[in-house]
Amino acid sequence: MLSDRLFGLVAVLVALAYMASATQVQTSFLSDPVGPKAFPMLVGAVAALCGLYMIVRPDDDPDWPPGRTLLALLVCIIVLISYAYALKPLGFLIPTAITAAILSYQISPRALQAILTGIALSVGLFILFKYALGLGLFPFPKTWFAAAS
Repeated sequence: MLSDRLFGLVAVLVALAYMASATQVQTSFLSDPVGPKAFPMLVGAVAALCGLYMIVRPDDDPDWPPGRTLLALLVCIIVLISYAYALKPLGFLIPTAITAAILSYQISPRALQAILTGIALSVGLFILFKYALGLGLFPFPKTWFAAAS
């Protein structure tokens, strides 16, 4: 119950801050009759009502996973954040292979299978994104291509 009430309180505070920032929206001479503030105010009001509902009618306390599971989730979060920062300087293939291998190892702790999965996912996703979807991905760091020119 405490976790729901705390989350509800945070939701209400964030909704109020969101609504306060919506009051700062500038109106232009080509705005609709309702104005640009109506939608953000409506979203903030609904979020505040949902937060209040969680404070007033919380669910029973959840069964939190054991510490090992929480540690695995923390590792996943760190790996995915690192992946996002590594994509631009290292290209697509290397960070994707490493990230997919680490996440695959967490699902099934077999090192060789995780490495092969990481490499296969990296190459397969690169082909799909680059050639089927036409995204402008670099397979490796751009500096490797500048040196070849």
